[in-house]
Amino acid sequence: MEDLTTRICWELVKKEGYIAIWRKALNNSCYLNRDAGVQPPLCDSIDNSDNAWNVDLRACITRLPENGYGANLTAWPARIHNPPDRLRIIKMDADISRNEIFRAESKFWNDIIDSYIRAFRWKGFNLRNVMDMRAGFGGFAAALHDLEIDCWVMNVVPVSGFNTLPVIYDRGFIGVMHDWCEPFDTYPRTYDLLHAAGLFY
Repeated sequence: MEDLTTRICWELVKKEGYIAIWRKALNNSCYLNRDAGVQPPLCDSIDNSDNAWNVDLRACITRLPENGYGANLTAWPARIHNPPDRLRIIKMDADISRNEIFRAESKFWNDIIDSYIRAFRWKGFNLRNVMDMRAGFGGFAAALHDLEIDCWVMNVVPVSGFNTLPVIYDRGFIGVMHDWCEPFDTYPRTYDLLHAAGLFY
């Protein structure tokens, strides 16, 4: 394991008993300084690492963006509320500022979930696993965190919309792309709540 993590430029941060935590490289310098022929190789520099739907998996390491996007993230949990740099590269048909859309989505879901908590007593539900079926920028997950509903949220970005996964990842959340005309790969009862707002527009 140590040989592999060294070859892929991961740094061992902490090891205790049978548990180890590694940190991925923060820039490309380690990747570029590896000996020739080290496996796995680097992916082609022209590969789009944000292209996440119906692409074949490749046995290569994706380079970090040369423009620094994704490298200068605010510390958790403040990054939930700060529009990340990669928000600028999201392809959208909106004429207004992406930062305004980001903040408006966050405020919208904070207001909605606050009303859910008061009306439906969500804090008493003991939600553990939630799926947001049309995640946008991850505002629903951010609101759950802000309003102290401690749960895991799987943010799903439908392939029929804009790929906002880079923003979701930079906020510190997890997510996937999915085509809702196909079955999802986990058992539906894995989730305590399926949030489908705006899914069927």
